[in-house]
Amino acid sequence: MASNSANLWVLLGLGLAGIWLMTKKLKKSIIRQDFGAFIEKLLLLPPPQPPPPKAPHPLTALTFAVSDLFEIEGYVSGFGHPEWAKTHKAASRTSLVLSTLVDGGATCVGKTVIDELAYSIHGENKHYGTPTNPAVPARVPGGSCSGAAVAVAANLVDFSLGVDTVGGVRVPAGFCGVVGFRPSYGAISKIGVLPVSASLDTVGWFAKDPNILRRVGHVLLQPAFGGQRSPRKIIMADDCFQLLKIPVDRVSQAVVNSTEKHFGRQVLKHEILDVYLNSKVPSLKEFHNKKTNGEVKTSSIRLLANVMQLLHRYEFRSNHEEWINTEKPILDPDLLAQMNEIMKTSDAEIELCKSIREEMRLAINSLLKDDGILVLPTTAYLPPKLGGKEILSEEYQSSSFSLLSIASLSGCCQVTVPLGYYDKCPVSVSLIARHGNDRFLLDTLQTMYASLQEQAETCVKSKSRNTDMQENSAEMAKEKPELLYLPPISMMKGNQAFKEKQWQKAISYYNEAIKLNDKNATYYSNRAAAYLELGSFHQAEADCSKAINLDKKNVKAYLRRGTAREMLGYYKDAIEDFKYALVLEPTNKRASLSAERLRKVFPLGY
Repeated sequence: MASNSANLWVLLGLGLAGIWLMTKKLKKSIIRQDFGAFIEKLLLLPPPQPPPPKAPHPLTALTFAVSDLFEIEGYVSGFGHPEWAKTHKAASRTSLVLSTLVDGGATCVGKTVIDELAYSIHGENKHYGTPTNPAVPARVPGGSCSGAAVAVAANLVDFSLGVDTVGGVRVPAGFCGVVGFRPSYGAISKIGVLPVSASLDTVGWFAKDPNILRRVGHVLLQPAFGGQRSPRKIIMADDCFQLLKIPVDRVSQAVVNSTEKHFGRQVLKHEILDVYLNSKVPSLKEFHNKKTNGEVKTSSIRLLANVMQLLHRYEFRSNHEEWINTEKPILDPDLLAQMNEIMKTSDAEIELCKSIREEMRLAINSLLKDDGILVLPTTAYLPPKLGGKEILSEEYQSSSFSLLSIASLSGCCQVTVPLGYYDKCPVSVSLIARHGNDRFLLDTLQTMYASLQEQAETCVKSKSRNTDMQENSAEMAKEKPELLYLPPISMMKGNQAFKEKQWQKAISYYNEAIKLNDKNATYYSNRAAAYLELGSFHQAEADCSKAINLDKKNVKAYLRRGTAREMLGYYKDAIEDFKYALVLEPTNKRASLSAERLRKVFPLGY
């Protein structure tokens, strides 16, 4: 009897455990139905269609969602934090942009998750849960408007609204593999939208279909002046592409090929933004000197990342400090740390940041006059893993915000365009047009979108074929070691591209040569030369160091490393490199002149 009783209790326990597990699984499946995108479901219906012969509403039959910082009459905006919702009343009005869309024929079906107080670009929210990225569930969806991007990526709505301050629309669009649009600053009304950082906030939107993105734009934006036009120049920001942590040509080549197909090769231009901005944004030099005392050279786009972050934090604190101090909500430790840190920033430094912002608006608008478009990566990294430490690293923050700062500080419009996958994660590119050229940018995207997708797919297939060829070549080299000493075709193509001043293409070819043989110092040294031309001094220094490790007598590697270190502000190390090049080659005039020049300017070597 005792044995039977024990068995009964075991069976009962197993049964209860099974019920608990099934309930847990059921809850998870319910959450996954909307990928955790929504905070609240609702229904705002459009007005009846006008009678014929009048045209139907332009957004008829489209559904959309809004991020949880747009006011809706009768609802409380949660701002990504339950304490905010508890301490604020329901809205007495509906935001103007939302009303315009509903009046235009679209149906609003719900409010979506945002980062805590719409502050970060990661997309994680400990209060409401992090929306699941439909494109790659183990990775973050990006923020701040994570739920809005996820709702579109999961086909739950046709489009969605968000706010882009320092990347709130562009980053989640890139990470979730959808199209995201940040309009020109001030182009869309912010009436009825909770402020994050007043001088940077812009209402934006997501869609999977560029045609829907454009239809929404035609409802919200002022009519374009002069009708539809083609771009007269498409400028590749070469130094921005060097921030990418995946092969540059995986992103850039699709744009190059698509541009040549639609507008011709003559439209393609190249620009090193670091050099351009150094000459056009004079206040950056003063900002650099205040930050580093002039001791370390930092690229202008990395300095812009600092400027944008300071303005973002300062204005956010100005808007919400009183509520934080009064209600004392539990906030993300990083957010709190940044709020405390910004208190140490002087008024003079904030005024300098504002001056840089105004100079940036003039500089980028000047660069993109006459219907120009600037091309750069949306983000430097693939979507980081959920709960990973990568997003907290200084390099991740600096690289990401460097790219995002261009449009945020200049107030120009930017569209994020998906370009398929790399390593099973979405990749994207961004196009920027001058302030007020929003419709022009959306029209250009409409023209190029299909071919961009085709070219991206071609790049993936081509890369796969190249990998197979490289593996075969490596096998042949093992069987015949003498092949290692013959320059591969990719090396010769790289040298030719270098002669033609196609630095980015040269780097791509040198990459292929290095994959075939990573023990050849010349390959690294030549790639370093191309990096120097692009102003990518850190990469150049690293390549030269690798070359020197492989060949201690490589004079060109010492000279190039010396040049890179000089540009980075490592003057003592640069002098040592030039001196060692002279030891190896006493008659080398370049080494002699460089060493002498640095000794005169920096007699102590620093």
